[in-house]
Amino acid sequence: MRRENGSIGDFLAVGICMIFLSLLMVRYMDSVGLINEKEQVNQLVRQYILRMETVGRLTSEDRAGLLSSLQELGVSEIDLGGTTFADVGYGEMIVLHVQGKLRGEYAFEVKSVSTAKY
Repeated sequence: MRRENGSIGDFLAVGICMIFLSLLMVRYMDSVGLINEKEQVNQLVRQYILRMETVGRLTSEDRAGLLSSLQELGVSEIDLGGTTFADVGYGEMIVLHVQGKLRGEYAFEVKSVSTAKY
């Protein structure tokens, strides 16, 4: 039985496919990480809107805590414009509106609306 000689072309095609698949996997993992970071921001906003329901506004202490927590998650250019900072009456709408950038380049916006229940 005689063995055929291999060619560099066969190996090159396999090598290029492996590199392409590796790059695709790295990009996928990066995207999954970004989705996870956004979900952490959503959970944080939910935590603070629940606190706002019991007080009727975003207090200065909660505001500082929210900003600190967002920065720990890697959020930059944080804007809380549109958020309820003044006291509202029972049953009135309260809003927590957070805008920023994840990893310094991916802009996001989370707006949570509820009613005061204190």
